[in-house]
Amino acid sequence: MSSSGTRCMWMRGGTSKGGYFLASDLPADEVARDALLLRVMGSPDARQIDGMGGANPLTSKVAVISAAARDDCDIDYLFLQVFVDRALVSDAQNCGNILAGVGAFAIERGLVPVSGETTDVRIFMRNTGQVATASIATPDGKVSYEGDEAIDGVPGSATAVPLVFDDVAGSMCGALLPTGNEMDVVEGIKVTMIDNGMPIVVLRAGDMGISGYETPAELDSNEDLKAQLEVLRLACGRLMNLGEVAEKSVPKMTMVAPARHGGAFMTRSFIPHRCHDTIGVFAAVSAATAALLPASPVARLATVPQGARKVMAVEHPNGATGCVLECDGDDRVLKAGMMRTTRKLFDGMIF
Repeated sequence: MSSSGTRCMWMRGGTSKGGYFLASDLPADEVARDALLLRVMGSPDARQIDGMGGANPLTSKVAVISAAARDDCDIDYLFLQVFVDRALVSDAQNCGNILAGVGAFAIERGLVPVSGETTDVRIFMRNTGQVATASIATPDGKVSYEGDEAIDGVPGSATAVPLVFDDVAGSMCGALLPTGNEMDVVEGIKVTMIDNGMPIVVLRAGDMGISGYETPAELDSNEDLKAQLEVLRLACGRLMNLGEVAEKSVPKMTMVAPARHGGAFMTRSFIPHRCHDTIGVFAAVSAATAALLPASPVARLATVPQGARKVMAVEHPNGATGCVLECDGDDRVLKAGMMRTTRKLFDGMIF
């Protein structure tokens, strides 16, 4: 690390936070880059006392940003997980939370010009090869972080950052609706088998003899329910082109009920053998997509907003997950994503 320091911005992205760097401000050699980032975070040390890391994987993350290498994107984003108590920097996964700050950072650093009250930033995610579009509030020609959007796990509120992904339909099943049907009857239960980023089976809670408002602990202790769900899951897995799923974590089983807190609908999701305390982001996106299918078990009980861009709060035992669906005139989902927020914490030099 230079005695004059390294330029960086610290940001909260979604429910994570970390350092955001221009690739040009970091060493080109990966070994030297990783050594610098370990020093920045204070790793390896369980307390990260000699660095900026927060002694938790959620606060020991890095985004590396550069101008896009491909014509259909504005910037490239590489996510790096800096381990807390090991001398390891990994690019083995993406991070959708840190992604929430990438567009704002790129505008702040001058990589993307402001284009109006909202600036869309097309982001190529190098870890996965996917493309996302972040919509950044830019009133008065600059990024705004103040707003009324609240997300579970973050105190207060901030400006909403819709993140919409290209090409998530059929992520594992090969098609949005692997059976070709909006609704099928499997083991006597009406279900929608769908994959819009996560393979799930959507069914009404009432059809399983529950209300859909039980606590996860109550559902986890209901052995009859879990046995019936597993029989259904195994049958649906084969129909969803997932093969034998007894030892697989997909499909997730998502039971739905009418919303209780102003959202689109309520969920109780099994992942696959325990009831989730919340719901996975892409499981929520897939369930929200099912709500737009007229024959789906969730369609009649869901509250679906009007317009081509639908922001839907999918309720779960501990709050709600914000989903973003971009649709055509017939409410067919073209792109899907999530609602996040971000905040700039500091901008300067790290030593």
